[in-house]
Amino acid sequence: MSNMQLKNEELKVICAEDCGNAPKKKLIKEFNIAFANYDIGFISENISGEICWNLVGEQLVIQGKDVLAATLEQMKNKKIIELQITSIITHGNTGAANGVIKYENAKTFAFCNVYIFSSAAKNAKIKDITSYVIEVPSS
Repeated sequence: MSNMQLKNEELKVICAEDCGNAPKKKLIKEFNIAFANYDIGFISENISGEICWNLVGEQLVIQGKDVLAATLEQMKNKKIIELQITSIITHGNTGAANGVIKYENAKTFAFCNVYIFSSAAKNAKIKDITSYVIEVPSS
């Protein structure tokens, strides 16, 4: 499996080429890049109004498009410099992505996001995200 590296502003993105070979895989890849760039416009376009984001371990559930946008706005000061997407899996109205994010402050986190789409259709919006995030030693 070869890797594709993209430079998205100052964010370094590392992702396997086959992560974009299906519409939902492509959306999940672009969605993760948008999250790392705090691209509220792209995220808002691709989530349902009833979005629910469950941050496991934080005991935090963010509900609604406006609340999610406000949360991302507050997170913008935590600059992510690298996003590595290890794999993206989709099936029907579900999907998942895992990888590693590195922040400007040298902290590194492994993540797994599980997505539920509003339907199995190609253009479905994301309606539910469950995130598992664990800090790992920087390499």
